[in-house]
Amino acid sequence: MLCPFCEQAADKVVDSRESKEGNVIRRRRECLNCGRRFTTYERIDEIPYMVVKKDGHREKFDRQKVLAGLLRACEKRPVSMSQMEDLVNQAESMVVDAAERECLTAAIGERLMDRLRHIDKVAYVRFASVYRDFQDEEEFLEELTSLIKQKKQN
Repeated sequence: MLCPFCEQAADKVVDSRESKEGNVIRRRRECLNCGRRFTTYERIDEIPYMVVKKDGHREKFDRQKVLAGLLRACEKRPVSMSQMEDLVNQAESMVVDAAERECLTAAIGERLMDRLRHIDKVAYVRFASVYRDFQDEEEFLEELTSLIKQKKQN
């Protein structure tokens, strides 16, 4: 840390305190060159992780939105909260691991659908019907037919 008085980098921390909220640390420092004291504040650099929606706009990644969608799809199905939490964690990992701190919601949705397909077929179809925005029963039937074919192959 550069001393604001003599601009030397050598200093020592004399006192360190957290804020009441716990999101900032206040440090009293003493310059080893000129002996003067100064205060610095440390806080977490919160650059939000973003998702790019189908229409191209960007918004902050929200774990609760992902969980809400999964809860609706898995309602009255034998899918545990720990399985849903794991799916949300996987979705968040996709966004966090993205090189540019943003990820396409299409990629997140596809991964979630792929995982749901292996956990519970009904929850998968429910999630897919909302995610892929099925417009009529034909699209719904196509997805079910695809699942049935896949089941016969296994």
